Amino acid sequence: MFRPLELFIGLRYTRAKRRNHFISFISLASIFGIVVGVMALIVVLSVMNGFERELRERTLSMASHASITGLGNRLTPADLKRLDGALAGQAQVVASAPYIDAEGMLATGPRVTGAAIRGIDPTREKMVSEIHSKMVQGSLDHLRPGEFGLVVGRELSLALGAGLGDKVTVYAPQAGVTPAGVIPRMRRFTVVGVFEVGMHQYDRSVAFMHLKDAQPLFQMGNDASGLRLKLDDMFRAPRITATLNQSLGTDYWVTDWTRQHANFFRALKMEKTVMFIILFLIVAVAAFNIVSTLVMVVTDKQSDIAILRTLGLTPAKVMMIFIIQGSLIGFLGTLIGVAAGVTVALNVEVIVATLEGLIGMKFLSPDVYYISDIPSELRLRDVVRVGLMAFILSVLATLYPAWRASRTQPAEALRYE
Repeated sequence: MFRPLELFIGLRYTRAKRRNHFISFISLASIFGIVVGVMALIVVLSVMNGFERELRERTLSMASHASITGLGNRLTPADLKRLDGALAGQAQVVASAPYIDAEGMLATGPRVTGAAIRGIDPTREKMVSEIHSKMVQGSLDHLRPGEFGLVVGRELSLALGAGLGDKVTVYAPQAGVTPAGVIPRMRRFTVVGVFEVGMHQYDRSVAFMHLKDAQPLFQMGNDASGLRLKLDDMFRAPRITATLNQSLGTDYWVTDWTRQHANFFRALKMEKTVMFIILFLIVAVAAFNIVSTLVMVVTDKQSDIAILRTLGLTPAKVMMIFIIQGSLIGFLGTLIGVAAGVTVALNVEVIVATLEGLIGMKFLSPDVYYISDIPSELRLRDVVRVGLMAFILSVLATLYPAWRASRTQPAEALRYE
């Protein structure tokens, strides 16, 4: 059983002046290694959380929390009315907006490019997405039915060479049959807005037009492709969509953002896990330095251990003495590492900006990267997990040297004293 005697001797061994200064150096190196490993883990995980948050927010500024589609990816006016009534009773659904998803070709003179075209109701779209806050020129409100306005991404605008007020010809994949033959459906639109989300896949290939203008162009009649939803808690989207699928029946299909972008966020999670494993090896190496430290301490204290044994100290108590000594090294390293990691993670943006100013170089050039600032999101769960794992690993590293100390035979150790 653990008693204060073991604690007293273990702490005394830790702070006592050793004859072998190399042991002290190894102890300090072990503490420093744990500090660096724990700090690096917390900072890197916080930065990866920050990047994940930025990517998620930028993705969800274009993609809805959830969406409802019908058979053949069409919803009739009757379907839309029925769904609006059904969703009114769902407290988890904050807002909804109809949309048309289609693909087409955009052309300005000799420049032609493909694009994902979305027909929207600007008033309702504002309630389910953040696209209106991403406008850099013009406004989403300039999309009015019958005026054939077009809002394009910044990269798409540059590719077409079309700015505000310029004409863009939109070609629909459906064709019309006339006496002159098959003629592609097309319509001239005026650019009334430019948005920038900060993700190439959206800024380069997405364009918006009013729902009423998209319906005749893509031969949708009065139908829509689906209904976009905003939920009160996007992290509960899978559970909410499962409930909606049950309540709406088999005529409709509800999907959420975790399914629409499953591969992307799964890749981010895997990258974070791999990075955690790689950096945790730093902590493991530092923790196992405790083994060499304690082995040398046990060798150095052979006579002390033998005397304690002759005074009646049991092998279990001897073992506890050295477990306490090694655990203290691990605890100090973990504590300092956690404090340093939390401090750096909370101020990483300021630290990076200061370093960039000192060396006169931008780490993430805005000409290359859409996210040019290094974000950070410190999570208590990560701090607790890293701290506990580092300390537990440090304690485990003490077991073998402590066991060797407990096996010391007094007669053998004192033979040449």
